[in-house]
Amino acid sequence: MAARRNGLDELDRKVLHLIRDRPRAGLLEIARLLGVARGTVQARLDRMVADGVITDFGPNLSPRALGYPVQAFTTLEVEQISRADISAALAAIPEVLEAHIVTGPGDVWCRIAGRDHEHIQHVIDLTLAIPGVRRSSTVITLSTVVPHRVQPLADGG
Repeated sequence: MAARRNGLDELDRKVLHLIRDRPRAGLLEIARLLGVARGTVQARLDRMVADGVITDFGPNLSPRALGYPVQAFTTLEVEQISRADISAALAAIPEVLEAHIVTGPGDVWCRIAGRDHEHIQHVIDLTLAIPGVRRSSTVITLSTVVPHRVQPLADGG
């Protein structure tokens, strides 16, 4: 089936809502709830995976429940020529949850998790030990007011 790249229709959005709201539901149950054939749901999911709309089906894990209740955002200033090596080194640090090359102040923004403030300091020290990282600036997260989400974009913004 050729991938359709011109957005989502209402059935696509309903399928996405159901797989997010009921992640353990099977295709047959989703099809029954939507009043369509199981093959239709499978085809929609296959197309959305092929289009890159759906990037994984894994469970969302809670850093807090895994013993990492403290989160922080750290901005790294780096030597531009070293970005690829720095990216690989950051990926090797389990507590680095995300890293993004950015414009504006700083060069790389990282979201990190730690067991406590001392552990956050240890993770920052690990990032500063990476060749090509010049300095960092870090802020501790106090609370999350809007968690990571993408569904509103699929719903039409």
